[in-house]
Amino acid sequence: MLMFSKSSVALERSPTVRSAKSGAVMTSGGAPDEMRRWLVLRSEVDRHIENHHSGMYGRLLKRPIDMIISSLALIVLSPLFVVAALLVKCTSRGPAFYWQTRVGRGGRFFRIVKFRSMIADADKKGPDITSSGDPRVTSVGSVFRKLKIDELPQLWNVLAGDMSLVGPRPELPRYVLDYSQEELGVLCVRPGITDTASIRYRHEEEILARSGDPEEYYRNVVLRHKLALNLEYMRNMSFWYDARMVLQTIRCLFV
Repeated sequence: MLMFSKSSVALERSPTVRSAKSGAVMTSGGAPDEMRRWLVLRSEVDRHIENHHSGMYGRLLKRPIDMIISSLALIVLSPLFVVAALLVKCTSRGPAFYWQTRVGRGGRFFRIVKFRSMIADADKKGPDITSSGDPRVTSVGSVFRKLKIDELPQLWNVLAGDMSLVGPRPELPRYVLDYSQEELGVLCVRPGITDTASIRYRHEEEILARSGDPEEYYRNVVLRHKLALNLEYMRNMSFWYDARMVLQTIRCLFV
C-alpha cells in the first residue's frame, strides 16, 4: 500500500503546533495567539482524558479490533481501491487521493485521506463544507460521496492509529477551536469513520443546501447536535454498540 505513504502527522506535546487554517507548523515565532489557543485547548483535553473512563472495551479491545478489521478490509478491498483511483484520475485533473488536516485524539493533528471527489484545489475555490449542488463535486465524486466510497481510504488512518472504525468524526481545526468545555470531551477518543452523527446526518449536504447560510447553519446547529450525539456515544461505547453502528452504516448506503 505504497500509495498511502503520506501517513498521519501526529504532534508531540511541545510548543510547536500547526496552523488551524493551513496545517503549517508554527513555532513560538509565528501566530502566537493561535498557538496559545491550541496549547490551552490541548491542556483542557488532557484533563478530559484523565477523567475519561472507557471501560475494558475502550482500553484493551477496541484498538486490536480496529487493527484486525482495517487490515483485512484493506486487503479485500484493494481491487476496488485500484478501480476507484483509476476512475478519479481518468475523469478529472488532479491526484486520486485527497489529504486534509483534521483534529484527532488529544487535540493532535493528523492527515485524513479520502478518494478525491471534487475538482483539484477545491478548498481554494469555495467553503470548507459542501452542500448539495456544489459545482466543485465531480461526476464520479458525486457517486462516491453517495455510496461513501470516498471515505474508504480512511481504513489506512485506522490501521495507522489515527482513527477508529467507530467514533466521533474528526473536524477541521478551525471548528474545534470553537468547542465548549463539554464538547472538548469528544477528543478523549480516536475519531472514527462512522458514528451516530454520521448516520443521523447522512443527508447533510441536502440539509445545508436548504439553509440560508450553510456555513453558519453547520457551525451553530448541525455541528452542535453532532457533538451532543458524539458525547452520548462515548457514554454508551461498547463492542455491541460499535457493531450496531457499522451495520447501520452499511444499511444506510442502500436506503
